[in-house]
Amino acid sequence: MEFYIPTETGEFLAFCAAIATVLFGLFALFAPGTALKLAGLQVRDGTSEGYAFARSAGGFYAGIAIVALLMAQSWIYMAIGGGFALAAFGRILSLMSDGSFTLKNLAALAAQAVLAALPLGYAFGFL
Repeated sequence: MEFYIPTETGEFLAFCAAIATVLFGLFALFAPGTALKLAGLQVRDGTSEGYAFARSAGGFYAGIAIVALLMAQSWIYMAIGGGFALAAFGRILSLMSDGSFTLKNLAALAAQAVLAALPLGYAFGFL
C-alpha cells in the first residue's frame, strides 16, 4: 500500500487538517502536562486522572487522523470534520453561557472551525 498525497485542492486541504489533527493528538498523547497547561487546565496534586484523560483524548485524535491519512476516504474526513464541528459548537456554548469569552477561547474556536470546515468541505463537495 502506497502512502497517498492528494493533488486535488479540496482533498489536499482535508489532508492538511488531518495532519494538524495528528500533530495535536500526538502532542496531547506524549506531553499531556504541557497540553493541559496550554489549555489552561491543571491536575490536582496526588491524582493522575487528568493526564490519563489528556492522553486518551490525544490518542483518539491521532488515531482517527492517521486512519484518514492512510485510507484517504471522504467518510473518514467527514468524521474528523464532524468531531471538530461539535467541539466548536461546544466552545460557542461555553463562550455564551460560561463567561469564558477570552482571546484564547476565540483563537481555539477559530482553529476548531477551520479544522471542521476543511474536511467537511471536501467530504460534501464544496472544496
